[in-house]
Amino acid sequence: MKTLKIRTTLGSSLAGLLLAVAPGAFAQNSILNVSYDVARELYKDINPAFSASWQAKGNPPVTINQSHGGSSKQVGAVIAGLEADVVTMNQVPDIQMLVKSGLVNADWQKRLPNDAAPYTTTTVFVVRKGNPKGIKDWPDLIKPGTQVIIPNPKVTGNGRYSYLAAWGYAIKNYKSDEKAKEFVKALFTNVPVLDGGGRGATTTFTQRGMGDVLVTFENEAMLLDKEIGGDQFDIVYPSLSIDAPAPVSVVDKVVDKRGTRKVATAYLEYLWSPEGQEIVAKHYLRPRNAAVLKKYAKVFPAVNTFSVEKLLGGWDKVMKEQFADGGIYDQIMVKR
Repeated sequence: MKTLKIRTTLGSSLAGLLLAVAPGAFAQNSILNVSYDVARELYKDINPAFSASWQAKGNPPVTINQSHGGSSKQVGAVIAGLEADVVTMNQVPDIQMLVKSGLVNADWQKRLPNDAAPYTTTTVFVVRKGNPKGIKDWPDLIKPGTQVIIPNPKVTGNGRYSYLAAWGYAIKNYKSDEKAKEFVKALFTNVPVLDGGGRGATTTFTQRGMGDVLVTFENEAMLLDKEIGGDQFDIVYPSLSIDAPAPVSVVDKVVDKRGTRKVATAYLEYLWSPEGQEIVAKHYLRPRNAAVLKKYAKVFPAVNTFSVEKLLGGWDKVMKEQFADGGIYDQIMVKR
């Protein structure tokens, strides 16, 4: 009994000593990247490349775990307690939700280049081979009898950018919010199902055979051509689309708790390295590095795009007016 008491006392003392050590002293050897669903293939290649680069600099091995899903759902999981060391999302509002929840510092966009977005993409159309419906631009998506597949703008960044791309086209061409609302309502009248993520929408279009056109990110469209084959689908670039940068951030509250800030920060910084940008481009995402972008100029055609900030008044305005409960999107869906 006496021996057992001694061991217990020693164990308690050791536990107390460990608790007294600075939080970062025993940094974890793994981090979790919580990301949107269409980015899963990108990070499958980024992760081992970063790990090798990290160890080559004399650091201990690190394991990067991935979690993917509809972007807003993913952020909701982090807020609910999923311990993400980093988030790699496709829209600013998702990370701003983490700021409001006290998980990410308010200066997150200033800590990395390009407002913390290492690459960008845009919204395009994927049509069935030969484009049997003759779809060339946004007005073709509101024609009677045309089925449009778009992920749910309420819960996924892919769908939200698609919705805003259509709205921006209407604002530019019809010059009023009311006419834009009518245009987008007509488009969503042609949407038979709303999937919870960009990958789900792709599956609906390609495997379930639903729809005449899939509205999605450029990189997702190009991956279809690579993985399924160009004999089944064509990509159509509309006359005007949206610039869709994909922001990233460490989750400050988590990395400070787990002692992973150094490796988590290095992981995100690697996305801007020449090697990281090369991987980005190979996954059909538009890199920030000018030399890498020039190298892949034939892959990325020139696109006429607008930004949420310049044309639509910024994300705060868009989220309040378009996507808040009872906002324009909800009004459109109730009345369609």
